[in-house]
Amino acid sequence: MKKVHIVPHMHWDREWYFSTEESQILLVNNMEEILNMLETNQNYPYYVLDGQTAILEDYFKVKPENKERVKKLIQDGRLIIGPWYTQTDEMIVGGESIVRNLLYGLKDSEAFGTAMKIGYLPDSFGQSSQMPQILNGFDIQYSIFWRGTSERHGTDKTEFYWESVDGSKVLVQLFPLGYAIGKYLPENEEQLQERMNKYFPVLDRGATTENIILPNGHDQMPIQKNIFTIIEKLQRLYPDREFFLSKYENVFAELEQHHALPTIQGEFLDGKYMRVHRSIYSTRMDIKAANTRIENKITNILEPLASIAYSLGFDYHHGLIESIWKEIMKNHAHDSIGCCCSDKVHREIANRFFLAEEKTDRLIEFYKRKMTDAIKTDRSEDLLTAFNLLPYDREEVVTTTVTTKLHSFTLEDADGTIIPFEVISKEELDPGLIDRQIVHYGNYDPFYKYTIQLKDSIPAMGYKTYFIVPTDTDMTHSFAEKESIETDYYQITVNPNGTLNIWDKQLEKQFNNILLLENGGDDGDEYDFSPLPNETLIYSDQVKADVHIVQHMYEAEIDIQFKLNIPRNLDERKRNNHNSFIDVHWKLTIPKHKPMINIKVELDNHAMDHRLRALIPTGIASKCSIADNQFGFIKRNVYDPAMDYWQEENWGERPDSIYPMLSFVGLCNDEYGVSVLTNSTREYEIIGSHHDTIAITLFRSVGFLGKEEMLRRPGRPSGIKLPTPDSQMLGTLTMEFAITTHQQSTTAANVGRIAKQYTTAIETYNKIPFNAMKLNPSSVPTPLTYSLLQEKSSNTVISTLKKAEKENKLVLRIYNPTETISNSTFQFKQPIEQVVEANLNEKSIAPLNVEQNEIKVALKANQVKTILF
Repeated sequence: MKKVHIVPHMHWDREWYFSTEESQILLVNNMEEILNMLETNQNYPYYVLDGQTAILEDYFKVKPENKERVKKLIQDGRLIIGPWYTQTDEMIVGGESIVRNLLYGLKDSEAFGTAMKIGYLPDSFGQSSQMPQILNGFDIQYSIFWRGTSERHGTDKTEFYWESVDGSKVLVQLFPLGYAIGKYLPENEEQLQERMNKYFPVLDRGATTENIILPNGHDQMPIQKNIFTIIEKLQRLYPDREFFLSKYENVFAELEQHHALPTIQGEFLDGKYMRVHRSIYSTRMDIKAANTRIENKITNILEPLASIAYSLGFDYHHGLIESIWKEIMKNHAHDSIGCCCSDKVHREIANRFFLAEEKTDRLIEFYKRKMTDAIKTDRSEDLLTAFNLLPYDREEVVTTTVTTKLHSFTLEDADGTIIPFEVISKEELDPGLIDRQIVHYGNYDPFYKYTIQLKDSIPAMGYKTYFIVPTDTDMTHSFAEKESIETDYYQITVNPNGTLNIWDKQLEKQFNNILLLENGGDDGDEYDFSPLPNETLIYSDQVKADVHIVQHMYEAEIDIQFKLNIPRNLDERKRNNHNSFIDVHWKLTIPKHKPMINIKVELDNHAMDHRLRALIPTGIASKCSIADNQFGFIKRNVYDPAMDYWQEENWGERPDSIYPMLSFVGLCNDEYGVSVLTNSTREYEIIGSHHDTIAITLFRSVGFLGKEEMLRRPGRPSGIKLPTPDSQMLGTLTMEFAITTHQQSTTAANVGRIAKQYTTAIETYNKIPFNAMKLNPSSVPTPLTYSLLQEKSSNTVISTLKKAEKENKLVLRIYNPTETISNSTFQFKQPIEQVVEANLNEKSIAPLNVEQNEIKVALKANQVKTILF
């Protein structure tokens, strides 16, 4: 007899076209009904609270008196919570974000009882190939999801094992028809039978056992109080099936006994049976870019900085850092970070990111100040401290500011060595901006803020301090205007239209027309790009750019400005009327000592319904691109073969090769490669007749949450047809990315490591005798120069360094974004003990051998490991 597991649940979007505030009001109502049902009816055994503890957090904000009621039901196994904090997106949020989502979700769950140990993501827009490894890192062996699979991945069954490259594996129960097929089950038997007759054949066809799931819930759906009447009717209509209330764990218990399940690998981004929205990665680019920037600030700057401070004796402020993570994780649910929401919701999302970034910036500044203020020295000069938050010494060009009343100064390190620097600019500051007490006591003498550049070696995972020494010598600069740029690696000229021609000295290759802009109409919605049929694209090849080039001592700057004339809207585009524009301002910095072109672009958009991309021709005709995903890399075809038959097979959406990255994408052959690194946009496509050009999406401009009958996505609208004028992206937007070239392939050159360095700037702090925010002197003395640990191999990449949640230890997480096994060695600068390998949940797995204060760790390709010390 077929067993139909009816699982009561609600899918809880905290926000979508409705606000979090509206959602919270409904939550209070729904939770009361759920609690009453569970407390008063023992025949109603379980209720699944959507796998995310943020629901409880929202509920207890307004109903704290119900904590004990909820806790009892959780401990009795009736109310099922966790393991997530929020139901994360898997494609465009970073690995550490997904790890913290589970870390805090499980932590919140443990405060009430136990968590559901299932990687439950029923509505994520695609599945990352690294999810089995991440789930296994939290002792989670099961996964439930809906979107992205088809039989071309290797099975047409809905139960299978899913394996990451490193060998991690989870047992999957796929929702072939989504999480809502049992929503609002009707009492009318004819209607009930009509619905079930449509669903049962699909469920039976994919099942490998006699067990199938009927999820009884939907978005914001209240509990179905008449479910027992429905079960009676189902039992009468289908006497060959057994219907009963259940939970997901019961189904996995049945599947575990079935040993002949297929095993498949890879990411799941097929839109054949369910839409995955492959071009959602560029909707509301202001929000997407903010997420990229803040994730990198937390993991690359704040947490390692706080860890260095902790190793010196300062407090590690877990509460403050957790509050930042939770602020951005509220934005990481699929609809929120996908930005397929109403304008009012996007304003809430943007404000959360503003608050998270402000907290992050202020906490970074606090830790730099605490360590610098505590430096033990007999000298009286002001200080400048440079912090290196990567585990190897870095000889970098550092651009920083020095605020002083001095008209001239030099920089000296602790050994008395004078460090050359160049003054880039000088600005007069009102003393009241430094500390209003200065003006209060009648001192109106101005301060000067000098922007300077220096180049020095900064110790691994530590800092170096410089004294700001008064001098009578004039501070001159050596920069000069140039017609072209020459560095140790590149010769660069700028064409009249603002594109770059680059001669690579190392590769002996010429790259032309770099940063050509491509603009086309976008008849899509917040989910998907949709081009106009037979449209002639607009390029920036005919613009007249205003170009300004300056060569400094350590790096060069190129300033490029122009106006790109484009149509005002879709109607004007169809008439080919270029009656609107985008103001484009490229700001490029090219260091002399490494093969890198740092790019900042400021865009002022005055038009609607269009897409803007930057093109990077590589001259490499490749069959696949290589981009990073969580804790590794993924190779993707530059052309999806399903493009040739998607219409014949009635796919839900066209499988264009528009893909996400996290920090880099590259094209390569066996000899060399070109890669784009990003600290903003995370969407790319490989285009050109030879598939040799990397197209980086700068932004999309659309006016509706959802549309129907789109060129690449026929049929019903995704979401609802709600106007979203803010998503037209009118106004200014700033993006940051970089271009690098390298010998060998993308993985052999370890571009993942290069990208990590790009997104981990040298931080500085300038100590002067004045500060509006006073602090008492610290009782913890700090040295002038310090290093916590040093990497002695060069293949792995540090994901983050943080304090453990429950122990007085530090957590070092590393991964291997190459195709070969990597042996990673770390030397610690002070004695360490109790060194263990841990899982992602910071639980010990096995002790690590320590010899001469060094540890060695072997990592497979695409493997992540955590060290606790």
